[in-house]
Amino acid sequence: MAVRKRRRSASRKRREARLKAGAWVGVVVLALLLTFWSAIWPYLVGLLLLGAVGGGAWWLWRTDRLIRGSDRQWRHEDAVNVGHRTLAEVDVMDGTQFEDFVADLCRRDGCTEVRRVGRTGDDGADVRGRLPDGRTMVIQCKRYHPKRKISNGEVRNLLGSQVHFKAEVAVFVTTTYFSGPAERCAVQNGVVAVHRDHLGLWNNGAALPSLTAVNGAGQGDRRHRALRKNTYE
Repeated sequence: MAVRKRRRSASRKRREARLKAGAWVGVVVLALLLTFWSAIWPYLVGLLLLGAVGGGAWWLWRTDRLIRGSDRQWRHEDAVNVGHRTLAEVDVMDGTQFEDFVADLCRRDGCTEVRRVGRTGDDGADVRGRLPDGRTMVIQCKRYHPKRKISNGEVRNLLGSQVHFKAEVAVFVTTTYFSGPAERCAVQNGVVAVHRDHLGLWNNGAALPSLTAVNGAGQGDRRHRALRKNTYE
């Protein structure tokens, strides 16, 4: 107990010493201010004005960021609602309509220089453009019946198109699913494989760049494949 009391007494003395030192510093600073007030007051006023201007500028910048962020969110939601199609509606599109649909989704997500180039002799490219980060992209679009599978050869054709156009990113968009070899080929070669489920996510507002995080996933296991077969037969 005596040791504890001595420790508490020493701690209290240290606190009192710090308080006294702080009080003396305050007195000295106040004395200096009063002594040299006529010389330093313009600088103090200048600092206060500078702080006020800086605070006002920060507030305006923050308000602008909030307004712009809200505006971008509103525009994105509006674009999603305007361009939204059910997968049933997508299934009855012809090839050209589906390519236009994919191009519109790219534009909605901030892609630039987007143009549909699909036609006979298109060298495996249906849509070309740039991602929001500036990288060039080439897209192959296949509107197939959900029972049909994308083959390994079709993915390899897109890889050839990527080399031909010197595109940095290749994207394969389809209304169906990829065969096992085709999916592995896409993932191993960096092709973004947008199958039916991912197309639904994209159509519902997910941005195209975000689909790269789930590339090669989402086609389901054997049970899901059996369910799809029964659904679309």
